[in-house]
Amino acid sequence: MGYIADILKYEGDNTTFVWKHPCEDFNSYTQLIVHETQEAVLFLNGQALDSFGPGRHTLETQNTPLLSGLLNRTTNGETPFHCEVYFINKTEQMAIRWGTDSQAQFLEPTYHFPLSLGASGEMSLRVLDARRLLLRLVGTAPVLDQQTLAAYFRAFLMARVKTYIAQFMQANTVSIFELDAHMLDFSQALQQQLAPDFADYGVELVRFFVTNLARPDGEAQYEKFKELHFRKYADIAEAQLRQQTDLIQAQTEAQKTLIASQAIAQKRVQEGYTYQQERSFDVAQDAAKNAGAGGLTGLGIGIGAMAGVGGSVGGLVGNTVSDALRGTVQPPEAAVFCENCGAQLPLGATFCDNCGRAVPSDKKTCAKCGYRFTRDGKFCPKCGAERED
Repeated sequence: MGYIADILKYEGDNTTFVWKHPCEDFNSYTQLIVHETQEAVLFLNGQALDSFGPGRHTLETQNTPLLSGLLNRTTNGETPFHCEVYFINKTEQMAIRWGTDSQAQFLEPTYHFPLSLGASGEMSLRVLDARRLLLRLVGTAPVLDQQTLAAYFRAFLMARVKTYIAQFMQANTVSIFELDAHMLDFSQALQQQLAPDFADYGVELVRFFVTNLARPDGEAQYEKFKELHFRKYADIAEAQLRQQTDLIQAQTEAQKTLIASQAIAQKRVQEGYTYQQERSFDVAQDAAKNAGAGGLTGLGIGIGAMAGVGGSVGGLVGNTVSDALRGTVQPPEAAVFCENCGAQLPLGATFCDNCGRAVPSDKKTCAKCGYRFTRDGKFCPKCGAERED
């Protein structure tokens, strides 16, 4: 007579944590199939025996040692035995909603006024210890899904979350008006506080998020401190904005000045002169404008300034000015006086314009133009005539 072999496998969905197979009476050599993300626990007469990991397993006394002392198999191997198999889904199940049923009462840590606050959010859970979960929470229930598990934990969630909200705000001195900025830290702190409570039942609290806070909007005292808080920070923000605006304007002006300086420097490089040479040009230009008021003295200032001009442009301008001045400005000549009346004679005069006496001629006066020589030479420096010996 052939052996009868049943096949047991998981037939639940992804929102289920624990699923009991409906078949309870099966024969030896029954095949048990466990998926990669599952674990199976075999019960006999209400007692948890063996656990099976991923793979294909044959339910017989040789492969399940705990059955060997409980079963008496007949020689033909067909005696059925009454057992139960629970499949445990060990994947992380997310987006499980939670929320407080009422608001927690505590003293606001910053402004010290009574405050009511509720919270809600989402969490993700995963089976950590299948045997503990079955024995402490599931019992004989055929299915444990997300909704049922959340309902089991609801009572201590309500009690723990309310207490931990007040503890977190007091310990970190976080104002109710600033709590949104610390929501991630708030969620992580609550997760650490709640994790041991879930672990006692063989469940891991993988993630815990606070996504909404139920504030007492509309209450007179809450609204008064809310306005006070935001007005204070609005004044600070306005002062910071004004300071930043001034800083940006100062930076803009500095950038404009820098760009203008760089443009001038580039122009100097292209035209071949330096800042000192440019200043010399300005001095010479001012001296030329004031030549009428200062005469040769003012012009001398310009010449002195131009003496330091270098480079191609500076040399060209300096030489041009020097050449122009060389033809118009002469060193002072020696004064000539009439030997008869003592009056000063004009340059190149042959007769005294005061007494009419002829001016004696000598070798120190040009015979052509009458220029009075001040030093030895072969030609007249005024008209270029050859000087007599």
